[in-house]
Amino acid sequence: MSIDLSIVIVSWNVRELLRDCLRSVEAGRGELGLEVIVVDSGSQDGSPEMVAGEFPWVKLVARSDNVGFPKGNNIGLAEAHGRNLLLLNPDTEIIGDALTTLVDYLDGNADVGVVGPQLLNSDGSVQSSRRRFPTLATGLLESTWLEDLAPRAILDHYYAADLPGDQTADVDWLMGACLLIRREIWETIGGLDEDYFMYSEELDYCRRIKEAGWRVVYLPAAQVVHHSGKSSEQAVAARHIAFQRAKLRYFRKFHGRFPAQFLRFVLLSNYLWQLVLEALKGLLGHKRPLRWQRVAVYWQVLRTGLRPAGF
Repeated sequence: MSIDLSIVIVSWNVRELLRDCLRSVEAGRGELGLEVIVVDSGSQDGSPEMVAGEFPWVKLVARSDNVGFPKGNNIGLAEAHGRNLLLLNPDTEIIGDALTTLVDYLDGNADVGVVGPQLLNSDGSVQSSRRRFPTLATGLLESTWLEDLAPRAILDHYYAADLPGDQTADVDWLMGACLLIRREIWETIGGLDEDYFMYSEELDYCRRIKEAGWRVVYLPAAQVVHHSGKSSEQAVAARHIAFQRAKLRYFRKFHGRFPAQFLRFVLLSNYLWQLVLEALKGLLGHKRPLRWQRVAVYWQVLRTGLRPAGF
């Protein structure tokens, strides 16, 4: 049987979520010729054993190290044989016929390179997953302590707030929890940029795909639950470092050295200011354990200098 869809899942210490994800894939495969490849990034929670024991139809690539999200996906993609390739987070659950809906849309629209579903939060509410490419203003404001001071129009534009959430739409990029791409993308553009460890790799990939002339489409007729951030919650300092380094790598790569250096200066200044504030609150005796924990996290971030690969 020909393989309509290869699903690549990169997992790290989320055994129970991964089990639910694989069960939902099995239930939602429909008539699709399907292969699933799980790349385990050195999990210590029994994830590889669970996959091997409960899902023998899944191809397991068990690594001894945490290779990161982009490299893990590239490892899985190199093993894939399907005519369509789905990058799927382990903290997701397929709803109904979402897989068939995504594949049918890609099959019916030859100029579309990437299509993604409507993502839902754990409580069933719609998760923000559509984006426009960030500007330097977005980089300075979004997901920083300055966000509350940002002009609403800047962030609304970035989050594509003007596009109805229940309508199919062309966008600049989509959150990477569930992305269906053509095999031709992998064969011509290549894989994800491995100089990202986690975060912004899907932004980078969608930009490269759009620059090659393909469309990126949000398709709410397909729905997937995304229990967001369960892997990254396990390492708070590492999450801050990976997120900000990824942001800086993207701006260095697509906007140039000076904007990236300016952004790096602002981000480091923010972390220093927050460290001082948390230390003062700790010295005054307000929630001391929390304050010292935050001081330790921010100090770890500052020690790295937030220098991404290739900076």
